Amino acid sequence: MLTVGDKFPAFKLTAVKGGKEGLMGPGKSFTEVTETTDAGKWKVVFFWPKDFTFICPTEIAAFGKLNGEFADRDTVLYGASTDSEFVHLNWRVYNEDIRNLEIPMLADTKRELSEALGILDKNEGVPLRATFIVDPEGTIQWAAVNGLNVGRNPQEVLRVLDALQTDELCPCNWEKGKDVLNPQALFEKAA
Repeated sequence: MLTVGDKFPAFKLTAVKGGKEGLMGPGKSFTEVTETTDAGKWKVVFFWPKDFTFICPTEIAAFGKLNGEFADRDTVLYGASTDSEFVHLNWRVYNEDIRNLEIPMLADTKRELSEALGILDKNEGVPLRATFIVDPEGTIQWAAVNGLNVGRNPQEVLRVLDALQTDELCPCNWEKGKDVLNPQALFEKAA
């Protein structure tokens, strides 16, 4: 699996657009997304195993509710699975929790991005619940993976993004607005 310090792989995928544009129907709901889309921004790319399942919409909806907070941090969210853009669109139309989702849903139907990242479940052949924070230069700065049966915490992803964007030393459980570590001050205090 790719991890911190690795370049996020190049990709070119069809996505269901976020927001109302994503509900306009085939031909109008889709867009192409590449690694250079939203160049110069931080990116959070999260994967789920399959559309029309039980845990996945809870996570996607939770990321969706935080979309504005990620945008405030000059960060774009992309959700992805190996389902097609048509399945994504149908799921959005029929699932109240994600119908108004503002996040593009990427269709990694050939599994090329999932394979390049090393996140395909060996038994099921679908993506694990992987999340990547990618800096504006395209370098992975944080990676986390959950098994198929355990949902993740989007609020924790936001907390980690805040810490990464400080470019400082952040202690355990650090939250935005709290003090960061100052090694020189700690050394002087101990002396």
